[in-house]
Parts: sequence; structure tokens; C-alpha cells
Amino acid sequence: MSASQTRHKPTLSVERADAFRGAQLHELCEAAEEAIVDGGGFGWLSPPPRATMEAYWKGVLLVPERELFLGSLDGTVAGSAQLLHPSPNQEAQRHCGTLTTFFVAPWARGHGLALRLVQAVEAAARRAGLQVLNLDVRDTQARAIEIYDQLGFTCWGVHPRYVSVDGQWFTGRYYYKDLEPGEAEAGPAPSEG
Repeated sequence: MSASQTRHKPTLSVERADAFRGAQLHELCEAAEEAIVDGGGFGWLSPPPRATMEAYWKGVLLVPERELFLGSLDGTVAGSAQLLHPSPNQEAQRHCGTLTTFFVAPWARGHGLALRLVQAVEAAARRAGLQVLNLDVRDTQARAIEIYDQLGFTCWGVHPRYVSVDGQWFTGRYYYKDLEPGEAEAGPAPSEG
């Protein structure tokens, strides 16, 4: 048997979280901390105290306009993404959602989990009747940009002073994707849970 035949094929799953079960909160915090240290901190430059991180994730589940998706590799939470729905007072943007807080821990990259997370958010946006999905990303997040391009997102703008890290400015990109009604969803729908 060749090495490729004996190589373990990881099990990927994406689920919408309405509560944390078992070790999910701990695993999510661990994965987020590792992503932050690796430079993909969705706002944080260094990991906050664990109590702050736990409070953040618990708070996400309390916001009616947010849907949290957990990506797991072999049963361990390794990343997440959120779908932000417009708030009730945003009537003019009621058909526009935002993909935010998207990351995969460094140890779980290269297996397709990031792609599945973005597809899950897009599928949820379609089910919710949203017609546009927006996002923004730091220019240094090359793999995320590849995924957005692969899935048909359109880059509509660049901001040269998007974020500042240790006194250095980094460029950001703004994307959108039209979610036409009746258009086939990309990829499998996530398991609800």
C-alpha cells in the first residue's frame, strides 16, 4: 500500500451553533487564539485573556442578527465564520448580509475547511433571502482572498489604511457577491445543530 493510500483523510464538518456543547467553547477559543497569533485575529492583535475570549463567543450567540458557524476537523472545532444580518433599523440594507469573523486555526489549514465555512455562510444567507453578501479582508490574508475569488465574490474597493499593526498600515479589500434568487447554492448545506 502506498503512503497516499494509508494517509488519514480528515473528517470536515460545519454546523450552525445556537449553543456550545461539550468542549466546543474551549476548542473555539484555542483555535481563535492560534489564528490571532498567526496574524488572522479578526481585530485582535494578540490573544485577549481567556475570560474575555469566552465572553466574546458567548455574546455572539446572544445577538439575534448573528449566526455563528463552527468548522471542525476530525471532531475538533478549528475555525469559524459569522453571518451578520442587517439590524431592524437598516431597512434600506435589509437584503444585504455580511460575512465576518472568518478564520481557521493554522494546524487545520489545507484540508478545505475554510472553503466549506464560507460556503455555509453563503448558503445561510440565501436561505434567509439575502440578495447580497458583503465582506472585507486584510490584503495579507492571501488564502481567504483566493477563496473569495474562487467562489465568485467581486472586489469593489481597496483601502490603503485598512488596519494598523505595530505602527504599520496594511491594505484591505472590500468584496460583495450577488445572491440571485433561485441560483444553485454552492456546496452542501451545513448540518444544523
